[in-house]
Amino acid sequence: MATATKFIQRLRNFLSGHDLQAKLQLRYEEIAKRTQPPPKLAVGPSHRYANNYYYSRDGRRESAPPTLVMSSQKALTAGSQVAETSKLPVTPGTVYKEPPISTDQPYL
Repeated sequence: MATATKFIQRLRNFLSGHDLQAKLQLRYEEIAKRTQPPPKLAVGPSHRYANNYYYSRDGRRESAPPTLVMSSQKALTAGSQVAETSKLPVTPGTVYKEPPISTDQPYL
């Protein structure tokens, strides 16, 4: 196996800022350490590390039927008379009409 000369090793270590041959087995700094600090969980219904069952964390159990905030029917004042008019159904735009077929070109 080829090795660099002492001069090249010192130059390489000086330019990199640290000894490149010191800890070759620990050269990957982005690997997670074996001992991890405990997680910082937000305070809430599932802030415990253990005895945290799924059914108590399930958001579907927290849901409820929708509450009526505003009615679509308008309330009428007493004594007023309103003439009912029939409304046409709402359409998203004009009805599509087929374009006229050209008479100067033969059909292809």
